[in-house]
Amino acid sequence: MSTHGEHADDVKPLIPHKHSSKIPQRKTSLVEARSYEANFNQTTRPSLLGSGSYSLTLSWENLSVSVKIPAKKSMLCKEIQPASERTILKDVSGVVAPGNLVAIMGASGSGKTTLLNVLTSRNIKDYQISGKFRLNGVEVKEGIKHVSAYVQQNDLFIPTLAVREHLEFRALLRMDKHLDRKSRLKRVEEVIVEMGLTKCVDNRIGTPGGSKKGISGGERKRLSFASEALTGPPIFFCDEPTSSLDSFMAQTIVNTLQNMASRGSTILCTIHQPSSELFAMFNKIILLSEGRIAFMGYAEDALDFFEILQYPCPDNFNPADHYILTLAIEPGREEQCRERTAAICDRFAESSVNKEQLETSTELRLTANEVDNNMVNLVTSLSESSRYESNAFTQLKLLFWRSWVGQFRNSMLFGVRMIQTIAVALVVGVVFLNLDVTQSGVQNINGALFLILIQISFSCAVAVCSAFPEELDIVMREYGTGLYRLDTYFIPKSLAEIPIFVLTTVIFTAITYWMIGFNTSFGDFCEATGVIVLVCIISTVFGYFISITCGTTQLALSVLSPALIPLIQFAGLFLNENDVPDYFIWLKYLSWFKYGYEIILVNQWADVTYIECNSGNGTVCPFRNGQDVLDSLSMHKDRVVEDLGLLVALFGGLYIIAYVALYVRGRSSKE
Repeated sequence: MSTHGEHADDVKPLIPHKHSSKIPQRKTSLVEARSYEANFNQTTRPSLLGSGSYSLTLSWENLSVSVKIPAKKSMLCKEIQPASERTILKDVSGVVAPGNLVAIMGASGSGKTTLLNVLTSRNIKDYQISGKFRLNGVEVKEGIKHVSAYVQQNDLFIPTLAVREHLEFRALLRMDKHLDRKSRLKRVEEVIVEMGLTKCVDNRIGTPGGSKKGISGGERKRLSFASEALTGPPIFFCDEPTSSLDSFMAQTIVNTLQNMASRGSTILCTIHQPSSELFAMFNKIILLSEGRIAFMGYAEDALDFFEILQYPCPDNFNPADHYILTLAIEPGREEQCRERTAAICDRFAESSVNKEQLETSTELRLTANEVDNNMVNLVTSLSESSRYESNAFTQLKLLFWRSWVGQFRNSMLFGVRMIQTIAVALVVGVVFLNLDVTQSGVQNINGALFLILIQISFSCAVAVCSAFPEELDIVMREYGTGLYRLDTYFIPKSLAEIPIFVLTTVIFTAITYWMIGFNTSFGDFCEATGVIVLVCIISTVFGYFISITCGTTQLALSVLSPALIPLIQFAGLFLNENDVPDYFIWLKYLSWFKYGYEIILVNQWADVTYIECNSGNGTVCPFRNGQDVLDSLSMHKDRVVEDLGLLVALFGGLYIIAYVALYVRGRSSKE
């Protein structure tokens, strides 16, 4: 009996081709495919709501994938390595019938993740793809998204929602639009039982490693499957479904997949070195090496295939490890290993196992147009159907509910914001406590007003930059799967956050306004507060734009301050408006600090008819009244209405720009 050490030392010759007939064959793949075709004898497109009412045979032919590698240049822009093209998959063909649980395995760099991405028609924007893939013999491209689910390796959820709430949210958005609410909620309860989530159904999902513990890792993974199983897609793609799970939870997850396959689903999973117990739960495997298929078929047949090729699996050894080690490219022995794996792939391409699968795919293709017109109509309609099962109003309503719940269930964040607002307001109020309207007090009052604007702008923008990127990945994934539109997300998201920003701004302004001793008129207080609230909302939208463009919290916070400082410089306090350089005058008109500052200065000084001046001791008195203060800063009370209109226009413009940035990011994530 050979060992894996022998594999590394010697590249054994393959036995003559005549022995290929000894590889055990199973004449069931075509039978399996045909046994499910009767489910397509319907005159309209079947509902995708989870009844498992139909199944699909997935096949792909001569699939090749490559990526372009750009040229490398030195610091002096001299080309040190020309542009090239790297092939990841090479003429790969295969077929998977319904009812099968298939493991896609191979060493690192073998192409298993690429194969999964191409079959799902997701994450392929950098790929150059040739070849075809079909459903029951009918060619289909991006339409496969409408009848398949892709459970990715990393689980992304809104942590403040409970398990049942998350599933109900998805059911109301994603399930067939012709179903009533009662039927959708009934399906939710069925999936909860099927996926074994009954014990945690009312628990909040939480964040792994967060301050508040939520459901376990295994429950999160099952929740990922439950989210996709609501619509009962006939094809499931899973990327490393057992990663980061212990052996018991991994077997639980795969057992769930087995149950789904037994109900007629077609399930393909990439999996990295499963245990022997886990490997035994997959009835079919696809082994990849250097972008080619080394074996595809029943797991027990793979043992005989490798043994005939003189690479038998040692006794009491994990077959999965044996295959991966045999097909791996070892450092320092690349040429010998590539010769060995190429020979194995060549032999499989010539084997009757592979030829039978190709015949199945060919026969399905030839008979699809002749026999099953309903099947052709169904698959053709996939690419023409709407991405969204729910209308815009339903999306707006549910997304507003989710955003609202997320805001007020995060009690820690809300509490921190309130404490921070009150603490900073008290500090500012104490520093500028009871300012007098005197010659020296003019500078203090103007500085206090400007400090309030800066503090409010930064706190509102920073709050968004700290929280929004954490949700951005979830939004991109849900949008990519057609759960909702980006505009119906962005509008309720921003509306749901406005009450908290308004509340904190009003509290901050109320404390500082009366402690500092600005105009005591309640009307003046309301006007100043309204303008400051509007400045906060504009800063929030600006924060949305920065966080969407940057994509991460760390980068967004790093960019925010340099982006705000130029706008602050041209607000009129540090640099007189009349002295702004011509080449920067355009930047002055983009500063909401300028418009807001002018309004609250006019609000403060317009009605001040006398400013005390004690000139007896030689003190210079530049300000006789409030108008002198405004004139010194080139501020005009007749521009208040214009300033207010420009603030509203800036809000609208930044809101549109922020949405466009979100839309561009969303479109690029779909490619």
